[in-house]
Amino acid sequence: MRPAHLALAALVAAVWGVNFVVIEIGLGHFPPLLFSALRFLVAALPAVFLVGRPKVAWKWIVGVGLVLGVAKFGLLFTGMDLGAPAGLSSLVLQVQAVFTALFAFAALGERPRRLQVLGMAVALAGIGVAAVDEGGSGPLAGFALVIAAAACWGVSNVLTRKAAPPDALNFMVWVSTVPVLPLLALSLLLEGPERDLAALRGLDWTGVGVIAYVAWITTVFGFGAWGLLLRRYPASSVAPFSLLVPVFGMSSAALILGEPVSPLRWCAAALLVGGVALTSFAPRRGTGGGPGRKPVASDEPEAVSFPRPTREERPV
Repeated sequence: MRPAHLALAALVAAVWGVNFVVIEIGLGHFPPLLFSALRFLVAALPAVFLVGRPKVAWKWIVGVGLVLGVAKFGLLFTGMDLGAPAGLSSLVLQVQAVFTALFAFAALGERPRRLQVLGMAVALAGIGVAAVDEGGSGPLAGFALVIAAAACWGVSNVLTRKAAPPDALNFMVWVSTVPVLPLLALSLLLEGPERDLAALRGLDWTGVGVIAYVAWITTVFGFGAWGLLLRRYPASSVAPFSLLVPVFGMSSAALILGEPVSPLRWCAAALLVGGVALTSFAPRRGTGGGPGRKPVASDEPEAVSFPRPTREERPV
């Protein structure tokens, strides 16, 4: 990779990592489901008028929009609102790579290799250590919702793999149009119109900046830049940068929010990142190729193609 593109990949990982701190700040201004709805509304408009028509079937856009936008981000934001720390959330969400491999095996028949199975076991051990650490210092309900969000991300990765979008930015912008109304409806039902109206009436520049960051910087810029890199280089060259997301997430949470990083959390981080690396980057049968080999969407794990939070993500 060219130095400029190496810097761009690291910048995207930093943007996605710091995103968890921004979410934590935003939850002080908005209820979680309303916050998520606003994030997708601003990400979709006006970008949807600039990226052209959808390049995949609507069934994939709607499916990914509901699973990734409504389920994954709704659970993530709610889990963090219930007390899951920003830094820990950025780390635990990476277990989506394990869920992706499991769901790909169940739905697509992609049999994991021994090294991938070992990686799953190591990552799950990291989740166990993180649960012990969180159980001693905070509520486990938020932690459980973040794990559920990671599982939903795994489902959306498999759907995205089936869709095989040729343009990641176009796909993500159209996907962002789907969750807005369902999330608004859920917010009115579960959070109440009074709470939503109070948040909107109290909107200040911090709230505007938070929404702009999670919508335009994290979603539009992040996925657009990541898609550009994946079009120019094999996913195996771009993918390792996704492992920097929890590094930036935990570091920024410690520096900006003052979140402590206990020895158990460091241990969980080492196990999770190592397990995700083994799960995501283990060589597969029949995927060899020379330097000129073109990247094919079905050859690489979706855990690295759409990390997002997302996210939203995803590596939102």
